[in-house]
Amino acid sequence: MSEWLSRALLEAVAQIAREAGAAIMQVYAREFSVEHKADNSPLTEADAAAHRIIVARLAQLSPPVPILSEEDVDGFAGPDAMGRYWLVDPLDGTREFIKRNGDFSVNIALIERGEPVLGVVYAPVTATLWQAARGLGAERVEADGRVQPLQVREHRPGTPWRLLRSRSHPSPHLQSWIERLEQHGAVVQEAVGSSLKFCRIAEGMADLYPRLGPTSLWDTAAAQAVLCEAGGAVIRFDGTALRYDDPRELINPWFIACGRSRLDWTQLSAPTA
Repeated sequence: MSEWLSRALLEAVAQIAREAGAAIMQVYAREFSVEHKADNSPLTEADAAAHRIIVARLAQLSPPVPILSEEDVDGFAGPDAMGRYWLVDPLDGTREFIKRNGDFSVNIALIERGEPVLGVVYAPVTATLWQAARGLGAERVEADGRVQPLQVREHRPGTPWRLLRSRSHPSPHLQSWIERLEQHGAVVQEAVGSSLKFCRIAEGMADLYPRLGPTSLWDTAAAQAVLCEAGGAVIRFDGTALRYDDPRELINPWFIACGRSRLDWTQLSAPTA
């Protein structure tokens, strides 16, 4: 475990996520306007409010570490000399926020030499938080403070695969990939928004989330830290771990977030993009 990682740091980041979530819920409770960024993705007052809180509070932690936020990509100068940076999505699932279906989260990750070594995912509507740091385990923290250690489940041969898919980002390649998976057993699908899909797998409530479409670095890093510390993995279709070595490349390759199973995922090669 990195010398800098500690329970105190994890709890400090969790509190920052809760503060950002409170600001999000203030906007969620009233009417709000929706703008669109250059890539046509939506932006609300809640995104901006959460961003301001997170950046200000992370900057107060010691030692200072550069911050890459979805809402201020141009302000990021690169990782520090130790290869560290904070990777933040102030409001992951803005489309779900606009639809008011509750499937959105605050994501804060610490990257060290390309790997997410600390992650916090906070769901403001239910006040539920998922947190993990390398060597400290993964946990779900309920609104009332109850803490549940997280452990992925192992898929048993002969039982259906519980597969999660994006609620708002359909992929034209996903169905053909699922048909290949069905050669290894029945598949039960469920649509879930934002990085909460990773958390469901970390809880042992699902087996996998294949993403055959674009995601950004900040969409996945925090939840990847949680899932991996719970015994799962997030791998590219060549079998290597999803990494964050070059934050100038903001788009992730296709990947599979998964619990444990006997299946070699590289056997199910991805369709050509």
